[in-house]
Amino acid sequence: MDIFQKYDIIVVGGGHAGCEAAAAAAKQGSKTLLISQDLNALARLSCNPSIGGIAKGQIVREIDALGGYTGIVADKSMIQFRMLNRSKGPAMWSPRTQNDRVLYSIEWRNILEDIPNLILWRDEVIGIDVENEKITSVNTKLGLKIHADAVVITAGTFLDGKIYIGEHIVEGGRIGEPAAKGLTQELVEHGIETAKLKTGTPVRVDGRSIDFSVLVEQPGDETPEKFSYGDTEPLKEQRSCWLAYTNDEVHDILRTGFDLSPLFTGVIHGTGPRYCPSIEDKIERFSDKDKHQLFVEPEGWNTYEYYINGFSSSLPLNVQYEALKTIPGFENAIIMQPGYAIEYDYFPPTQLRADLMSKNIENLFFAGQVNGTTGYEEAAAQGLMAGINAHRKINNEDGFILGRADAYIGVLIDDLVTKGVDEPYRMFTSRAEYRLLLRQDNADIRLVKFAEKYNLLEKNRLIKVHGKQKFIEEASKYFNNTSIEPNDINDYLKTENSAEIKQKQRIINIILRPEISLKKLLTQLNVPEIIFSKENEEFLDTLEIELKYKNYIEREKDFAGKLEKFDNVKLPKDLDYFSFNNISYEAREKLQKIKPENLAQASRISGVSPADIAVILGTLKSN
Repeated sequence: MDIFQKYDIIVVGGGHAGCEAAAAAAKQGSKTLLISQDLNALARLSCNPSIGGIAKGQIVREIDALGGYTGIVADKSMIQFRMLNRSKGPAMWSPRTQNDRVLYSIEWRNILEDIPNLILWRDEVIGIDVENEKITSVNTKLGLKIHADAVVITAGTFLDGKIYIGEHIVEGGRIGEPAAKGLTQELVEHGIETAKLKTGTPVRVDGRSIDFSVLVEQPGDETPEKFSYGDTEPLKEQRSCWLAYTNDEVHDILRTGFDLSPLFTGVIHGTGPRYCPSIEDKIERFSDKDKHQLFVEPEGWNTYEYYINGFSSSLPLNVQYEALKTIPGFENAIIMQPGYAIEYDYFPPTQLRADLMSKNIENLFFAGQVNGTTGYEEAAAQGLMAGINAHRKINNEDGFILGRADAYIGVLIDDLVTKGVDEPYRMFTSRAEYRLLLRQDNADIRLVKFAEKYNLLEKNRLIKVHGKQKFIEEASKYFNNTSIEPNDINDYLKTENSAEIKQKQRIINIILRPEISLKKLLTQLNVPEIIFSKENEEFLDTLEIELKYKNYIEREKDFAGKLEKFDNVKLPKDLDYFSFNNISYEAREKLQKIKPENLAQASRISGVSPADIAVILGTLKSN
């Protein structure tokens, strides 16, 4: 049987990280085996059936620009599109889709089954074999020993997972799905540290029992966009989401269950996500609030099931139910699935190198929630990078590592391996120092050099990116060098409440006015077809941002370039930081544990001061 042959790479787990890792490794040319407990639940949207959002949407665009599939699958299964934060600056714009939960998994499986070199296997990995500190094989629940040159662990919330609904506790990775047992213990025996984290999910409600007339409708964008820079189609029709609100009566009912909540009784030891708290946690932390906003979101095209975003809970089911029915619009609510908390094992990511390989076990990679993150997008990004790097490692090639000025993915992984986590990590735009560079509209342009270097994109995709680059260069040159007469523009300026011009001016000066929209302006100008054509219309947002924010963008690029020199100062793997008597003990202890790969990474470790970095740099130069 082929299943018993040796594989180049084995991916453990079929969530977002696992699917991206397996696809990336196989596309690079590695013979890859993806092992999952349930092949009908690949990349299942376990919690909210949506992709993207603040900063997460940027990550999805980056995954797409590097040949990953999350954006493509999101486009094929979306039921609503919204560009969040349009009222703010372009660095904050974030695409988000509401998705059909079932269709999303189906589309992922279709893609995976169409990739040469990739085989799917329904099973559970319960152990690993290591020889000379290098992984050699995995052991499965069905009694198989499957050999591989590299292994990527992407087990999500399944490792020793426990589900909590009040005092009722069951083992599981998701409701109705068994936990994965044994693998954590084996990894610990091989020197991998482990700890616990917690997450949760809200009730699902039958939409036929909701009174939508008292809720606030939240439709999608009038002109929906998409995630992928490729040829996926934008939506022609959309389903609305809705807003609801809790009140003091709801809060009082929820408080009656606090004595039985595992969150407050200490039964759950893992730390939960600060930025996506349960409803009982919100009531406790924000006791001055008399209401909390809830997002009522459809689960798909052809289902009555709704996800109550913001009502995550581990309270007893009767308390959840009674409180829910007190929310306006939910008086007759029928619950289809209870809210619950889940506690699971993760592996502190400071044990990993920047390529996501274990520092303890060669060719063993970790990606996704097992690294302490929360969210499909963060998991998918890690999976993509781990899959690429696993392939490169077994082929004796340098790792693919993105910098903090290259991508949100670079920020994400650097934060994990340098700073570690003490709660589930979620990406925000505020985590990125260069967020004006790392916009959602330009991910294809800023990452194309990597896509070409590592052969991550098909030729037609590369041609499109280069076409976009050429368009922006030529259009920028045209607007900077071409002037316009007052008679040709003043009538339009009046309609936009913009000051009229009294003499000929370069078009760029009109574009730079904050009240002027480039798209509207182009309808008033007689410009060459290459500047304003149907083919180039999708690139106009990027062009406008590049023109209006040019000085700010150049300033960020310059600052990033100055700091890049620290990235080039490599630190020896065997450097003994305890020998540095002139730096603090805390800094020595953390540097010795994390073993940063370069001076820039060392400078971002909590507890390491600029003075400590100066001492290390001076010592390296003197040797």
